[in-house]
Amino acid sequence: MSAVVQESNAQSLTFYRPDYFVKTPEMRSPEYVQLSTAAAITLGLVPGVMHRTACTHCLNLLMTYPEGCRANCTYCGLARHREESRDYADRNFIRVDWPTVRVDDMLERIARGGDKGQFQRMCISMITHPDSDHDTQVMLKRWMEVAPHIPVSILSNPTTMDKQDLIDLKAMGADIFTVALDAVTPEIFERTRGKTVQSPHSWDKYWLTIEWAAEIYGPEKFGAHLICGMGETEQEILEVCQKMKDMGGHNHMFAFFPEKGSMMEDWDPVPQDHWRRVQLGRFLIDYAGGRYEDMGFDAHGRVEDFGYPRDELEAIIRSGKPFQTSGCPGKDDEEVSACNRPYGDSSPSDIRSFPFSLNKDDVEIVRRQMRLQDLQFGD
Repeated sequence: MSAVVQESNAQSLTFYRPDYFVKTPEMRSPEYVQLSTAAAITLGLVPGVMHRTACTHCLNLLMTYPEGCRANCTYCGLARHREESRDYADRNFIRVDWPTVRVDDMLERIARGGDKGQFQRMCISMITHPDSDHDTQVMLKRWMEVAPHIPVSILSNPTTMDKQDLIDLKAMGADIFTVALDAVTPEIFERTRGKTVQSPHSWDKYWLTIEWAAEIYGPEKFGAHLICGMGETEQEILEVCQKMKDMGGHNHMFAFFPEKGSMMEDWDPVPQDHWRRVQLGRFLIDYAGGRYEDMGFDAHGRVEDFGYPRDELEAIIRSGKPFQTSGCPGKDDEEVSACNRPYGDSSPSDIRSFPFSLNKDDVEIVRRQMRLQDLQFGD
């Protein structure tokens, strides 16, 4: 299959699939936008199937510019330091390639039902670029003209935004506003995405933006992305989960996976037991009335007691829901994310965030990984 597909008049590029053996064409938002491989498959732009899941229920879009992202986050495949090795449109992000599509073509496909009714949500992911704020609003306006029945999430770039930007996006139709906090302590934030690594992001500005989102969008309509496995303890990340919940927001959890080409590509993925306990703790806090303050932790910050009755905890584990991908909700079940990001933080051979409902065998694997036998239980 050719990496470049052109319109019949040969004047305008409509689709580009990352290909390191051809010269990357000039593509710029808001005329063009990148989309996840899973979304491209769902729209019929890329052939293929996903292991045990037919599609994604969220159309994940990424603003794109030849100059790329101006941030330099150490764990991100889009980081500025990759400029010499990969053009921006060819860089991998959360483990997969992100093809580029002409926005007019994408919207036409959506208007004629090219997703076959699968998309329950669309998400615009901003990057750190001078034009990203304006172009995100252009993209949102165009989407609302074509597909207002599909709710929109904004994955924001707090570094370049002020409070009025959040107000404007909501007025234009944005349903949920999220912040990719990622690092859960000021020290890890600074080490991975602050001035220490010549990146412009600030812990204080990110939290200020989360506070704006809580005020402007309201309960259940904002959230934060958190990456588990960048050096924090289980206690530290679950404390942040509780803070977000108390503010009225949701926690969208990612398992750290060493992104090829990133400055942290030689790190180990988050240990399975660490990840599974955090997934369960996050679910209890977000959806089951659990409290961080009721949980017990050992001297290393590992969960040893979820502070939850054994029978009720067992039923939640059997449901499998805590171990599915966490993110913005769809229309079917508020506890299950429409944004299932298939294999965005692991391979199909070692699934960290399940992009589908778990069966009995899956749950048993999770139990073994979590070392459930070592845990204590509340009354």
